Amino acid sequence: MAFALHSLFLLCGISGLLTGVWSFPMKFYKDNNCPKDWTQLDSLCYIYEEELRSFADAEAICNILGGNLVSIHSGLENAVVLEVAKNGTAGFWIGLSDSLEADDYIWTDGTREDFTNFDVTNPSLPQPNSANGDCVQLDKNDGFWQTMGCADLAPYVCVMEAGH
Repeated sequence: MAFALHSLFLLCGISGLLTGVWSFPMKFYKDNNCPKDWTQLDSLCYIYEEELRSFADAEAICNILGGNLVSIHSGLENAVVLEVAKNGTAGFWIGLSDSLEADDYIWTDGTREDFTNFDVTNPSLPQPNSANGDCVQLDKNDGFWQTMGCADLAPYVCVMEAGH
């Protein structure tokens, strides 16, 4: 698992270099332009919250903190969010849901859905699957996303712009 995650991180990093999406050197900062206990990557601040919340409650807490549930727009960003949540033990909320209209996934921060990481290799557990729920968690064990019931309780990751 660790080898696969490191390989994914390396592959995504190389992809980012080739496409120019990320400027390198990419640096993690602690408490630079972010509030205490948040982790900065480039212009964003991330925090993993272990307190179990429903999807709506987690988004509300992130809003109170000055951000949103995390939106993920690349494989590299997915790996970064996994790293931020490395001390967690299970899946955690990210800001994607189709709760407004079935099979129309939107991010809570209003950004467009331009990347997904659902496990499409297992036909017995198709994802995304609104029958499981309308809100999305990132599974800490394999890095894939899965739909869950929005009222389920889970930890979550918030994101906000640095300097707030």
